[in-house]
Amino acid sequence: MDAVEKIPLIALAGSTASGKTGLAVSLCEAFGGEVVSCDSMQVYRGMPIATAQPGQAEMRGVPYHLIGFLPPGEPFSVVDYCELARQCIADIHDRGKLPVLAGGTGLYFHALLDNIRFIQTETDRALREKLYRRAESEGAQALLDELRGIDPVTAEALHVNNLGRIVRALEIWESSGEKPSAQKAHSRLEPSPYASCRIGLDARDREVLYERINRRVDIMLAQGLVEEARWFFSLENTPTAGQAIGYKELRPYLEGQLSLEQAAENLKRETRRYAKRQLTWLRRDETIHWLYIDNYEDSHGLFEAAKELATKFMDNL
Repeated sequence: MDAVEKIPLIALAGSTASGKTGLAVSLCEAFGGEVVSCDSMQVYRGMPIATAQPGQAEMRGVPYHLIGFLPPGEPFSVVDYCELARQCIADIHDRGKLPVLAGGTGLYFHALLDNIRFIQTETDRALREKLYRRAESEGAQALLDELRGIDPVTAEALHVNNLGRIVRALEIWESSGEKPSAQKAHSRLEPSPYASCRIGLDARDREVLYERINRRVDIMLAQGLVEEARWFFSLENTPTAGQAIGYKELRPYLEGQLSLEQAAENLKRETRRYAKRQLTWLRRDETIHWLYIDNYEDSHGLFEAAKELATKFMDNL
């Protein structure tokens, strides 16, 4: 596919609470676009607070795709995401609109934009359930250590808290006999169908970002996160959705083991750690233009900087 044939899009990445959603909506208003979410947890319905799904007021009438459509019990993979996102982007482009990708799931972001093709292996539910049972009895670290012995490259890229991807990597190995890292290396055979302007949001002073995260957790609790978590734990068989930060940190409170204040502090700490992991992953992409939120007095200044980058990108197409 020649460069002139590629679908142009703006791609916003960054950690939680960095302001991606507001900026994405503003860019859509400026360029006539629609947002495609790039978040592995926002796909689930019934979980709007924990996954920080944008509400109608925040979207300001801009269409926002791939949020709140999947039951919490349904598994969802990077392959599933890329298939749906490609359909969304093609439809938005065909209607003469500009696709604006926004989210913090680095794996989805790069798999979609770099056209990484994953070898589809049949889901072995019995094997997957066995691996999850092992994680419950032995701990996720034991599974990650096993993966490190099989495929150290993949293991190095995974955090022990990301149980879903650890399980999936072991499932690929046991089902196909191929290391996930080797599978990934074979997947970059076709060029990307997209011409993308990649913009990342960070803070030069990390404490600025962490304070925004702390405020967001306080707002989420005020919006009813505890009640949403109580509802979530009443469900059965939600291994993928259960990875959402916000629920497991509140479980000790719901079970009477911690005060709400202690559970909230744990949630803030884990969210800050998650933000750091998000940024570590995204920093590997040297094509991202980074904007630092603490360089601007307000969101309008940040928007103007992003708009300038997007305008130059569009003019050079």
